[in-house]
Amino acid sequence: MATLERLIQREPNPFDAETFWSGNFWQEKQNPAFTVDSIHQEAIADVEDLLAQLSEDHRTRTLLLEGETGSGKTYLLGRIKRQLNAKAFFVYIEPFTASEYIWRHILRYTVDSLLQVPEGEEESQLILWLKGLSEFKHRSLWDMLRGDRQLFISNLRDRYPTGIYNAHEFFGVLYDLTNPKLSSLACEWLRGDDLDEESLKLLRVQHSIDTEDAAQKMLANFGRIAAETLPIVLCFDQLDNIARTSEGAIDLQSLFSVNTVIHTQKLKNFLVMISIITDTWRQNAFRVQATDKDRIDAFIQLKQINLYQGEALWASRLCLLHRKSATQPPSNLYPLDREILAEKFPGGKTRPRNVLMLGRQLFQEWKVAQMRDTLEYIDVEYREVTTPAQVPETGKEDGVASLEAAEVSHFERTLAAFKLVWLHKFNQTQERVSRIRQFSSPELMAMLAEVLEALEMQAVQLRLFAGSPTYASYSLTYQVPGEGETIGVAWSEDVNLTKFCNFMKLCQEAIASGQCDILHLIRQEGVGTPNNLGYKIYSDIYRESRHRHIKPDLESVCYLATYHALVNDAYAGDLIVGDRTPDIAELQTAIRESQILHSCFLLQELGVVPSLPISEATKELWAPVEDFLLNRAIDQQCMARQRLLQEALSQFSHINESQVNHLLEHLCETNHRMAILNPEADLSDQLVYAVNYQGKR
Repeated sequence: MATLERLIQREPNPFDAETFWSGNFWQEKQNPAFTVDSIHQEAIADVEDLLAQLSEDHRTRTLLLEGETGSGKTYLLGRIKRQLNAKAFFVYIEPFTASEYIWRHILRYTVDSLLQVPEGEEESQLILWLKGLSEFKHRSLWDMLRGDRQLFISNLRDRYPTGIYNAHEFFGVLYDLTNPKLSSLACEWLRGDDLDEESLKLLRVQHSIDTEDAAQKMLANFGRIAAETLPIVLCFDQLDNIARTSEGAIDLQSLFSVNTVIHTQKLKNFLVMISIITDTWRQNAFRVQATDKDRIDAFIQLKQINLYQGEALWASRLCLLHRKSATQPPSNLYPLDREILAEKFPGGKTRPRNVLMLGRQLFQEWKVAQMRDTLEYIDVEYREVTTPAQVPETGKEDGVASLEAAEVSHFERTLAAFKLVWLHKFNQTQERVSRIRQFSSPELMAMLAEVLEALEMQAVQLRLFAGSPTYASYSLTYQVPGEGETIGVAWSEDVNLTKFCNFMKLCQEAIASGQCDILHLIRQEGVGTPNNLGYKIYSDIYRESRHRHIKPDLESVCYLATYHALVNDAYAGDLIVGDRTPDIAELQTAIRESQILHSCFLLQELGVVPSLPISEATKELWAPVEDFLLNRAIDQQCMARQRLLQEALSQFSHINESQVNHLLEHLCETNHRMAILNPEADLSDQLVYAVNYQGKR
């Protein structure tokens, strides 16, 4: 085992941004070891009390969770889910992008969350919910009903003779959830996906859930049956990036109107949790009607933490490092010190994130100081064990990789840290997104608009089809800087050909009326056959080269979804990049500086980023790996070669250990921005560190 000082040089910073937690609690798993039980324990107890009351009387309640940026609201939601999932089913609702689509948005994310498998369980929340019904608690009866669709429906209709919307179809689709051949299709119908005639026939239903009214009533069905099982907790978070009103303010009124309907229509067995930043609530509460605010049953305001809790946060991150050490640390906070906490926060109170970010800064400073001591210690010996290619030009004169050169510029560190944050989010997105239609068309269009704004396209405006209540949020316009033409984009993945025909008519009208000079159609789904009217309109429009039909690939959608997640984090104040919490403007600058979006096929096809030449495209297999190795070295400044290698292998499945070692050595020989400190030592003892021979920026 290595000494603790040696471990600190070799291991990543335990306070890295990637260990911070934000966003959808079904997509990011919390490490229980990092939880300090005393922090916000009263809030958890209050939620537990509300769930107990709800389980008794089934009356829906609404809770407003308020806290400052960095107070731990999103983390608390995940912690509540982790600790109380045995007492309720938990749903995370992503920020809605179109107010006229809000009920369908809530239904979509409700079903998506119910399809998740809780920790310690083998089946999804949806199946657990279904099997929790009194009729199905005996396994023999459950097995019998799974074999007889009509008997399954009849039993549920007998149990719920009233109060269920479209009961026969709803219960029939619930049965299809137990059929491996139809379960995926049944989930698509429940979440409101547009299905073609063949799919509808397989499920024995007449229509998709394609209106706000139908979505609201379908959500009520879940609540109605939940009285037999467990309450459903609807969590609304990161509200600073929801749809906006015509005045540009966030549309909280639409959300609170939904909440009021849930109460007045007596949708039972829901706990609605609305998490919001204190300043956001203060600035926008007046926009919500008083009668809607009256529907809030309980308020929780997160308090700041004390220094003892701050110590515990530090200790929770450092204990894993201490356990690996061959030497006993002088304290459970080493190499940090409680006195610095007291000095930094003289009032004795602060927010959890402030403590963690201070921990990162101090740990990194200590790590760099250790690296400098090592460089000074080996001094001339370093020249003897390092090949010329591994010594930066600035370090050859004095026989040591110069200390100034080893101090990587803040700009480089920030950009490297951002690329690592992007890679972490992008990998998460690819793991959860398996098809383009996982997102609704309004979501896809809103995500594209965010990217266009980041790339500094001009006059980006949603709702090209403003006159259509159905398809307005399926469209946008923008202008390329320096060009006078208005470019329209229409994106629909609805598979129903009647709907596609209506959509094509709107495209035709927009071109004819001069609303845009060019209209691109983005669509991966089919466009019908020559016998369909929609196909004929489509052919008339896209026969000309000025208007293009672009077929998106799944990876492009993952690019859009990843950036959208970062935008949500930035607006909520949850985005951590190195030692910074960038706002939306800084995020836009970072995404442009990094040129990450240049690899997005859809954006290349739209012409808003340059297309990669074939010679460059062939390098893409290895370029991300090299980029990761360099960015990780710059971000950490010093770490074990073997640790860096293992992290690369975990990030990229298409490479092996030998290839990573080759890329690492190639970077050290040709890039001069990273080097191996002790190349003649065993691989397990070698350290990789970042250098900046070009000077600071």
